Amino acid sequence: MGSCFSAESRSPLSGSPLSSHPAFDYRKKRNSRKKPGSVDFRKEEQLHRIPGRLFLNGSSGVASLYTQQGKKGTNQDAMIVWENFGSRTDTVFCGVFDGHGPYGHMVAKKVRDHLPLKLSAHWEVNISSEDVLREISLNTAGSVNSEETALISADKDSRASVDLDVTEKNPDIFKTLKESFLKAFKVMDRELRLHTNIDCFCSGTTAVTLVKQGPYLVAGNVGDSRAVLATRDKDNSLKAVQLTVDLKPNLTAEAEGIRNCKGRVFALHDEPTVARVWLPNNDAPGFAMARAFGDFCLKDFGLISVPEISYRCLSEEDEFYVLATDGIWDVLSNKEVIDIIEYAPACSSAARTLVQIAVRAWRYKYLTSKVDDCAVVCLFLDSNLSNLSYASNTKEKVQLTSMDHINNETENVDSLNVLTSLNWSGTVRTDKEEDSSKFKQEEVNSELGLEWSALEGVSRVDTLLNLPRLVPGKEDEKAWK
Repeated sequence: MGSCFSAESRSPLSGSPLSSHPAFDYRKKRNSRKKPGSVDFRKEEQLHRIPGRLFLNGSSGVASLYTQQGKKGTNQDAMIVWENFGSRTDTVFCGVFDGHGPYGHMVAKKVRDHLPLKLSAHWEVNISSEDVLREISLNTAGSVNSEETALISADKDSRASVDLDVTEKNPDIFKTLKESFLKAFKVMDRELRLHTNIDCFCSGTTAVTLVKQGPYLVAGNVGDSRAVLATRDKDNSLKAVQLTVDLKPNLTAEAEGIRNCKGRVFALHDEPTVARVWLPNNDAPGFAMARAFGDFCLKDFGLISVPEISYRCLSEEDEFYVLATDGIWDVLSNKEVIDIIEYAPACSSAARTLVQIAVRAWRYKYLTSKVDDCAVVCLFLDSNLSNLSYASNTKEKVQLTSMDHINNETENVDSLNVLTSLNWSGTVRTDKEEDSSKFKQEEVNSELGLEWSALEGVSRVDTLLNLPRLVPGKEDEKAWK
């Protein structure tokens, strides 16, 4: 949420500068008979009954999911874990999606439901008919449109992490999945453009998706949601490895691509570190990402839906990975996130614990800002998940970085390695906001509504995070008993 700068850009009014832009004529012609909000509930019901497909708060034998609405309105985050993906017993699909704009919640759910199906279909086709597709590709190489050009350039300019040794030894699975990701994302965005029930002109969604097959991980990402892997180093300490890149306009390559399509990239005076995308001749919509599904008002001016693809071969040291929307990453670093998961009371409640602490970090760090929506998917790579807590198996207590260290990271974001460190994606707060008085602890407690059973694990991590300890009131304590 909060990706576009102005409300005007989301719903142009007659006579406004935005309404006169030629790009918005497309919306008037195509959407005159639209009925935003209509959904085929029968198809949704069939989809949600598929075994092994999780999209609500909860957990399974290998995963934990949790999302919580912020204070900005409708929860526009969505998430999914699909075990036995593509009828393969060793395969899991995971994804989180952060919608934005008037219909962002609908776009996020649409992509959540349909992107995995398209990926599975293209994956199956690529495996069974690879030679045929290669011949078709050669025959049509002479006619390439701008969208296909973007796909080609994305392949050449990929900035995601690539394990070269692994790709040389096992090129087929990575090549096949990469092609499947690119095609699925392209078809998904095209379907959104043609969708008659969801207005995606000024609404869209991020997507960070990941397929795990056996020991291999392949991730596809658009926008600023993020995937992070937790692995052990030589000292048996847990470290974070960022699997995806936060695709925002402040990246040089992304900004150049936007400017080459006549779009503009600049930051506002009151938030100098937040680069935004603007139309050529209008100061709108001020989009804070370089890639996304939907948002067709900017698709002719540099915004693309081509994913960055990253690869990794898992090792025995790898323990779990976390996919989350920017509501988490805006207030917690990669290392803090994996440490919170490690110290969670149980694997089944890991995602919930992380969201709860992130919400409290919002209250503690950004006193006058509205808490953003949060969505988290945790997938544990250890087949034996009977342990109550990862922390119980840790010989040495892992120390979390302090909140002061988070502040220092924001000042040096340009120098950080995007594959191993935090890439901040939050909007800068003003000095006035930072100097405001702190919320009373009682108010924070009542708004969070944490359950008594989760307090023990949460308070342990909060001590390390230097956040105020959460102590339930007597009335709440009686109610929880």
